[in-house]
Amino acid sequence: MIRSFRSCLGPIAFVRRMERVTRPVDARSLAAIRQRWNDLPERVRTPGQTLGRVGVGCEGTHGVFPRCNFACKPCYHSADANRVRVDGAHTVAQVEAQMAMFEAERSNFAHAQLIGGEVSLLEPEDHAAALLAMRRHGREPMSFTHGDFDYEYLRDLAVDQTGRRRFARISFAGHFDATMVGRRGLRRTSDEAEIDPFRARFCAMFGRLRREQGVRSYLAHNMTVTPANVSQIPGVIRRCHRMGFSLFSFQPAAHVGDERRWNDDFRSLDADAVWAQIEAGAGARLPYHLFEVGDTRCNRSAWGLYLGDRWFSLLDESDAKDLVVRDATLRYFSGFALTGPGHLVAIRIVRLIAAHPQIVPLALGWAGRMTRRVGVLSLLRHRPRLVTFVMHRFMHAEDVAPAWEGLERGEMSDVPRIRETQERLQACSYAMAHPETGRIVPACVQHSVLDPAENRQLLQLLPISRSAKRRADP
Repeated sequence: MIRSFRSCLGPIAFVRRMERVTRPVDARSLAAIRQRWNDLPERVRTPGQTLGRVGVGCEGTHGVFPRCNFACKPCYHSADANRVRVDGAHTVAQVEAQMAMFEAERSNFAHAQLIGGEVSLLEPEDHAAALLAMRRHGREPMSFTHGDFDYEYLRDLAVDQTGRRRFARISFAGHFDATMVGRRGLRRTSDEAEIDPFRARFCAMFGRLRREQGVRSYLAHNMTVTPANVSQIPGVIRRCHRMGFSLFSFQPAAHVGDERRWNDDFRSLDADAVWAQIEAGAGARLPYHLFEVGDTRCNRSAWGLYLGDRWFSLLDESDAKDLVVRDATLRYFSGFALTGPGHLVAIRIVRLIAAHPQIVPLALGWAGRMTRRVGVLSLLRHRPRLVTFVMHRFMHAEDVAPAWEGLERGEMSDVPRIRETQERLQACSYAMAHPETGRIVPACVQHSVLDPAENRQLLQLLPISRSAKRRADP
């Protein structure tokens, strides 16, 4: 009887583990999400707010590889960033520590960006080790790059030396715009159309990776917006939305980082005017209040799909029934664990529906309305492609520094520009962890206030020789 009982321990332990990893919502994550809602300023607790409802926000790395081999204008790196050596062991150790802190202090699941300088300056093995460390701490990582690397680098990242896949799916954000200097084959240009072959090449590498290695991908397109290229946004979207990008992110430039690379008045960029250019490219109104991510003065997002060359929002903001679906999504999917293997996510969805069967008629009703909106013939002719449009407005360092100092003292400024900056920092959706101090700070604070001193310290820890610097710089 004792032997029989012991033989059952293995299957019982397995069942318990499966029950835990397939829970739609983790209790600790849900507690962190609710605390995030309580910490939000009243003005951003809107019906469409996702922070504190669905998740705690995005996360990013800092000080892990500040160096880049481009010379873009503008550049958000501090003046010392390119004097710091890329060191794989340092990167992996810092990523491990920062992600461990996020997991302990926030939630078990979140999206996190492997970001700093240029990620492809890491050896493929070190890059892979950093991504695996992020996943061990429940993070869904996205690597940020200028995209100027070869297929062999991507293959060696995704597949180990024995030919075994390290990842079933990888996410990359490729940065492409006319502010960039140093791309092989096109070192400098003012015409966004001239960059299109490099955008296409980037996407084609991931298509090849799926065909040859079975590794799927999620690709984002990042573009810095300046007064010089803002009018070219519509053309970029119209020409590139079929290439394979699932997200187009536009970032109006801010006076942050190395001021030697500021060559324009970035304060002249109006948020509504930039968003109008994005809408012109999409050929549709982009309803950014349906789902909000923090303060809309910082972030605007619109989720939808392309059928052919036409973009459609997933929800109609003027339809009361669609707003019911929006509210139900925020309620039932609060803290839903989207990270992990696809089969586990599928089981979580089934369990969620079993707990809330009203999801089914809501989903069916939405599907019927969406079909009528886009047209049956269009659905038969074209394969739907989910594409999200985003605008991220970073803040100017000269505003962030006094705003942060005031918040640290518990004081809200009477100066309207600084008060706005403080409100936006309080609702920040993009955080960075400092294990050495036990603090989690907004990304704009990291770049505007903390990066210069951090990179000076890294320069002492990881100096780079003059000869190596001359060989690597564009």
